[in-house]
Amino acid sequence: MDDKLKQLQRLYEVHGPGLLRYLRRVSGDAQLAEDLLQGVFVRVMRRSEHDSDIVSPRAWLFAIARNLSLDVYRRRRPVSPLPEGLVSPCAAEEDPHLASMRRAIAALPEKQRIVLEHRVQEGLTYEEIAVVLSIPVGTVRSRIHHAMRKLRDELVTAE
Repeated sequence: MDDKLKQLQRLYEVHGPGLLRYLRRVSGDAQLAEDLLQGVFVRVMRRSEHDSDIVSPRAWLFAIARNLSLDVYRRRRPVSPLPEGLVSPCAAEEDPHLASMRRAIAALPEKQRIVLEHRVQEGLTYEEIAVVLSIPVGTVRSRIHHAMRKLRDELVTAE
C-alpha cells in the first residue's frame, strides 16, 4: 500500500467515527450520513497536495463534512413537520432537567447553537471550529460565551 493510501486509511480510522456521528446528527438519516462520510473521503483522495497546507486535519475534515451536508440540504425538498402530539418512545423516561436543557439549546440563535454543538458534541477546539465555519477564532469565543450565558439565564429562570 502506498503512503497516500496509508495516510487516508489513518485519517479514516482516527476521524471517521466522529465525522459519522456529526453527519448523523446534522442529516438525521443514518444512510445519508454514511454516504456523506464516503463523500468526505472521496474529496480527500482527489486532493493531491492535501497534507502540505493543512494545519488541522480534523478541522479540515469537519469543514468538508459540513459543506457536503449543506450541499445536500440545499438540494433536498422541504419536508412537512411532524404532528404536534407525536412523542418519541423514550420521551416518557427523559429527565426533566435534560429536557429543559435541550429546549434551551434548541432556542439558541442558530450561529451560537452550531458553535456550541461543535464544541460540546464533537469536541472540536475553538481553532478547529473557526476553520470548519470559516470564521475568526474570536467570533467562536464570543458565540460560545453568549450561548453559555443564555443557557445559564434560561436554566436559572426555568428552576
